[in-house]
Amino acid sequence: MLHQIRVRDYAIIDEVELELDPGMTVLTGETGAGKSILVDALGMVLGDRADATAVRHGAERAEITATFDLSDMPEVARWLVEQDMDAEGECVVRRVISREGRSRAYVNGCSVTLPVLRTLGEMLVEIHGQHEHQTLTRPSVQRQLLDSYGGHDESCAAAREAFGNWESIRDRLTALQAANENREDRLALLRYQASEMEALGLQPGEVAELEAEYLKLSNVERLASAADEACQLVYEAESGSAQQLLARARQSLQTVVEVDPALAAAARLLEEAEIQAKEATDDLRRYLSDLDLDSGRQEQVANRLASIRDLSRKHGVDPEALDGKLQDLRGELDELENTALTLDATEKALTDAEKRYRSAAEALSRRRGGSAERMSEEITTAMHQLGMPGGRFQVSVTSPDADRFAAHGVDRVEFLVSANPGQPPGPLAKIASGGELSRISLAIQVIATSASGLPCLVFDEVDAGVGGGVAEIVGRRLRELGDEHQVLCVTHLPQVASQSHQHIRVTKLTDGKRTRTMLTPLGDEERVEELARMLGGVEITGTSRRHAREMLGLSKKRG
Repeated sequence: MLHQIRVRDYAIIDEVELELDPGMTVLTGETGAGKSILVDALGMVLGDRADATAVRHGAERAEITATFDLSDMPEVARWLVEQDMDAEGECVVRRVISREGRSRAYVNGCSVTLPVLRTLGEMLVEIHGQHEHQTLTRPSVQRQLLDSYGGHDESCAAAREAFGNWESIRDRLTALQAANENREDRLALLRYQASEMEALGLQPGEVAELEAEYLKLSNVERLASAADEACQLVYEAESGSAQQLLARARQSLQTVVEVDPALAAAARLLEEAEIQAKEATDDLRRYLSDLDLDSGRQEQVANRLASIRDLSRKHGVDPEALDGKLQDLRGELDELENTALTLDATEKALTDAEKRYRSAAEALSRRRGGSAERMSEEITTAMHQLGMPGGRFQVSVTSPDADRFAAHGVDRVEFLVSANPGQPPGPLAKIASGGELSRISLAIQVIATSASGLPCLVFDEVDAGVGGGVAEIVGRRLRELGDEHQVLCVTHLPQVASQSHQHIRVTKLTDGKRTRTMLTPLGDEERVEELARMLGGVEITGTSRRHAREMLGLSKKRG
């Protein structure tokens, strides 16, 4: 469950900290106090898109931290272990948003990307907004609500996987069929290109060897001149060669070594240098003897390199990649020469994939059909309780085109409603008025979320547009949800607030220069005052206090 949320410098909030208990918690307060901002902050820390407007005016950054107790959430705990973010039964999520709009997210101290944060958020909290009824008429939303209510996750995943496999094989077959249309022309081209490369006979490493040899052949005169000059300077000059100078130096030292033996080491080194000079000269003489001055060989190497480079440009690859290109050509050639076999195998694979998809889609359709009946009955009952006694709700599941495959199956899910007795059910968007749509939306949210496996459910003013006895029933249903889940509810209705296990008052304070938000957990007497305010407006009377006390008393009696 959500144990604590801490918000700093977010929107109009300077710094608040809220600790939550199990059961149903309500947030109440004047309009504009910041109740829904807290819900927005919770959505932000769990992956909603952020921008610079989230940061409180004058602050450098906004920071939101949510702490979750995972003792009843083994799947989340396992997921964190798999992601190397385990923290022994606790999950601390933190989001920092800079004044420039950049954001960073952390889970148990580990930096995470926004997609990872959203994946985690979807396992922790389900948020229902006050404008959710506006999306309720979309077919995709209706299908998702039915699947959520029925717990169809595994069946949906099976259909989605089967569709992906079928789609991949279908695309492969389409490509093969397109290739087969100009098969002969393509075969002729591939055979010519492959034979051209085979005729070239390029060997591994040959390009580098040829380039090195060409560089040497094109600079042969410079190489010969440098080697000959080195021979002269080191040994062959008639006077002043390095060998002669080294010999004179050695001889000079040898005449005095007996006087001071310390010079013996230097004399030996000079003698070794003479030997090395002689060896270097021998190497240079052999090099000059072996140096190939044949201009014909240079032309031969140049022509070979030109042929290789021409072919590499023709195929748009580096010379070193020509061998790999040849293997690709041979592979495509082999595939095209065996197209008939490949086409037959792919067509058979597509038929098998289609059977697997149809099986998965039919299994999902059966589950949806059973869930649709139960959901229709429960929402119809809820509509009666919410002030629509003659209303009827129906979840229609049809397969108008079973050959039109999709990742979500072949079903069309549609919510139909009859607001009055004797009226046939029609599409939700066309039949229900604005007020009726709000109440139907509320019934759907309460019924659908009752089957949710998520531990924390958030309702942000979803009770807008209802009042009186209907509001009291809404409060009871939310409290019933609170017996199985942790429920956080933003409300303006005293009938809803009186049903809660925990009551938080949200207050906006200002000194004329800056505005801040304060959260106050309420005790019994403070709850009476807050409910009386919600009932009576600006002036709280004894009558409104008695009414508030009576509402709290009735709520406690019901449990």
